[in-house]
Amino acid sequence: MAKKNAKFDLISYGRYSRWDRESSELPKIKELTHKIPAIEDEEFGYIMEVKSAKGKRISFMIEHPSFKDESGKVASPFIGEIFIKTNPFRFFLGDCIWQPVHDKVGKWKITTKYEGKIILEKTFEIFLPVR
Repeated sequence: MAKKNAKFDLISYGRYSRWDRESSELPKIKELTHKIPAIEDEEFGYIMEVKSAKGKRISFMIEHPSFKDESGKVASPFIGEIFIKTNPFRFFLGDCIWQPVHDKVGKWKITTKYEGKIILEKTFEIFLPVR
């Protein structure tokens, strides 16, 4: 029997409702956009759907402006893996803005890979809203 190729679909991207990472519910899209206001707790990223890859893993990296971590050093990009539990499988990949918001301003790039190949890359521009 021929091996099925995994399929990947971008469902939505932009600003989302607050995401409870402990829940199986995905956040709701508030606005399709690449421009995200630097407001505390503003959630952004994308939702993807994966088909024909149950039991495999997707790796990701979130590159961000050079904000400092708790020790005062420039924080490294966030990296991780997502285990594909079902077929099809939908997941949210993103982040939210936290204090201090001014050092989160700039370009954030989210890269998703499957079997070493980039399957999706999105760049978000975080900006300070005019008051």
